[in-house]
Amino acid sequence: MRPIYNYHEKNLEIANKKSGHFPPHIHSSMECVYITRGSLELGIGQEFYHMEQGDFAIVFPDVIHHYQVFDPVDCTSTYLFASPLLSGSFAESLQKFCPENPVIPRKNLHPDVIYILNRLLTSESKKEPEKYGSILQPAFVQIILARCLPHYNLIEKGMIDSNDLVYQAVSYLARNFTEEVTLTSMARDLGVSPYVLSRVFSGTFHMNFNQYLNDLRLNCACTMLIHTNRSITDVALNAGFESQRTFNRVFKERFHISPRDYRNQNRTFSSSDQPAELNR
Repeated sequence: MRPIYNYHEKNLEIANKKSGHFPPHIHSSMECVYITRGSLELGIGQEFYHMEQGDFAIVFPDVIHHYQVFDPVDCTSTYLFASPLLSGSFAESLQKFCPENPVIPRKNLHPDVIYILNRLLTSESKKEPEKYGSILQPAFVQIILARCLPHYNLIEKGMIDSNDLVYQAVSYLARNFTEEVTLTSMARDLGVSPYVLSRVFSGTFHMNFNQYLNDLRLNCACTMLIHTNRSITDVALNAGFESQRTFNRVFKERFHISPRDYRNQNRTFSSSDQPAELNR
């Protein structure tokens, strides 16, 4: 069965709700799940990970996953979806890697993570002003990652055992989007026809290959614009665009603003600051 592509309009969405069976799906957001009652089975690739009350897991962007519930009690979980744009210096790791085992047992979960989930749920229920939320959201997402990533052994997304062409396609692009890549060259490397690969993008993601590739590059570029001092040209080339002119055009088509104005509106550190390094 072809996985479902879920599109999240907001940079951050959170809800505590009843757990249930959910078929294989994929999205560009980071997904966190915290078990508040009962248990849950998280499936990634060929593996299932059992989760009990108090356990926490992060599913990295562009990883096909699904849920099943076999517990006789009513099970509930808190689900948090966060755009990689909120992840700061962790964005590259989210894009290229994933945890070998995504589950953090209750005994190892830092209390900051539980506090943040509850704080975000409260903020959502009170419909706090968007401006206030935009200040807290990146900080909270990055604290979650800072507290959780040390518990993970990160592996390249391509190492997940999966015969699914959708997953092979997204993991391939996660590794190679900053390089010169075309639908034809990618199809050759994956051992399929360009026609079959094209249908994967149109049928699953409801966009063509170039649109999906540009979205990956734009997400990478946005992170560099906000969190580094690189020039616009360097940002464009390091994100995989062939020229700054192409970058500017694609950027304005998506955000309706220039890269420079985007940087000025979203700048989060002074010109003397340096982006933090993340060790694998």
